Amino acid sequence: MSDFLPTGIQLSYLVAASLFILGLKKLGSPATARKGNFVAAVGMLLAIIATMLDQQVLNYEMILVGLAIGSVIGVVVAYKVQMTEIPQMVGLLNGLGGASSALIAVAEFWRLLGSSQTIPFDVNISMLLDVLIGGVTLSGSFLAFAKLQGLVSGTPITFPFQGLFNLLLLGTYIAGSTYLIMSRDSLPIFLALVAVSLVLGVMFVLPIGGGDMPVVISLLNSLSGVAAGAAGFVVMNNMLIIAGALVGASGLILTEIMCKAMNRSLFSVLFSAFGSVSTATGDAAAGASNQIVRSIDPEEGAMMLGYARSVVIVPGYGMAVAQAQHSVRELADQLERMGVDVKYAIHPVAGRMPGHMNVLLAEANVAYTQLYDMDDINPQFEQADVALVIGANDVVNPAARSDTNSPIYGMPILEVDRARQTIVIKRGMSAGFAGVDNELFYKDKTTMLFGSAKDMVAKLVAEVKQL
Repeated sequence: MSDFLPTGIQLSYLVAASLFILGLKKLGSPATARKGNFVAAVGMLLAIIATMLDQQVLNYEMILVGLAIGSVIGVVVAYKVQMTEIPQMVGLLNGLGGASSALIAVAEFWRLLGSSQTIPFDVNISMLLDVLIGGVTLSGSFLAFAKLQGLVSGTPITFPFQGLFNLLLLGTYIAGSTYLIMSRDSLPIFLALVAVSLVLGVMFVLPIGGGDMPVVISLLNSLSGVAAGAAGFVVMNNMLIIAGALVGASGLILTEIMCKAMNRSLFSVLFSAFGSVSTATGDAAAGASNQIVRSIDPEEGAMMLGYARSVVIVPGYGMAVAQAQHSVRELADQLERMGVDVKYAIHPVAGRMPGHMNVLLAEANVAYTQLYDMDDINPQFEQADVALVIGANDVVNPAARSDTNSPIYGMPILEVDRARQTIVIKRGMSAGFAGVDNELFYKDKTTMLFGSAKDMVAKLVAEVKQL
């Protein structure tokens, strides 16, 4: 029996890892995402049970206490958090993942420091990488949460010699790590390195604007996985290494997808402080002010929508802020009862996290079959009678396609300007995150419906019902 237990644990880890991979595969489609989440959860349960059978790495009492506390907090948060606050919650969860991994390294260093043995070279390297990545993930994710929650300004925050200061911090961490690796175990130096890693996380997210949060959140998610993998090397746990590698790789792939959706490099997202100031030129602003903006009221908008054959709804961050997703679904349902074909166009970086619009619409019980990604919906805009843009800005700006001087030139957009008519629901004429004026607002086929997304959509629903 004693010989079988280690083998059984490793076989359980192998099965759990297979379930993780299968779950990730199913998470790639809205049709199978719920099942994928369940499959991955079963894999994690199996991994936890297998680990709890290994008497060398657990204390049952502490495990049960932690499980009880974590379960209570998780249930409360799940009930309290609004769907519009999911990006903030994801940011916090990323941070907690990094914190747990870093604490493993701290606890292992503390344990080895109190023993007579010298910390092995490979364990030392793993611990120091774990502290660095985990600390950056923790403080960076918490700052991302603060920006999304409005506790800190969402605009990029920069100061002179910021890059040099960051390099100095990184150099300090490398120097301190080198000291510890040379078998000179020092608790004050180690704790100082923990503090440096936390400051690096803050400096990492500080110059990044709120509009770049989809990239930042996916990158921090990847870093939390890398930290978990490093923690696996610290305690020599194969399951932790595999799970961390899967999270790290999937998060990095998603980060690359987000960058391509904005036609920007990851370096530009992290270090250009994009969106800190308005990038519209004086001539462009003057030209925009001389152009004609056509506005309509809800009654006119309802007539355009009600007598259309096909409508494409384009949700944006404005819909999320106004919490208008339920009203949007009600409008779509009413139009469908009148025989209108309704589809939703989803831009990869709309909102404040990857899949933000999908989550909100799913919460409003919008069928996933009605959701179309950018590549699938763009060829269909020319056949659409009306494109209804709700709170989106940069992701529908034709300047990305035509203006070589625009900072968003080359960014893939939802080509709503190709529809026969476009209705834009927006509070005012303010620029989007990129700070450039939106050419769409002045197109001959575009009409503006000014006001809160939730109020305007509700009025459209009322007017459509009277047709």
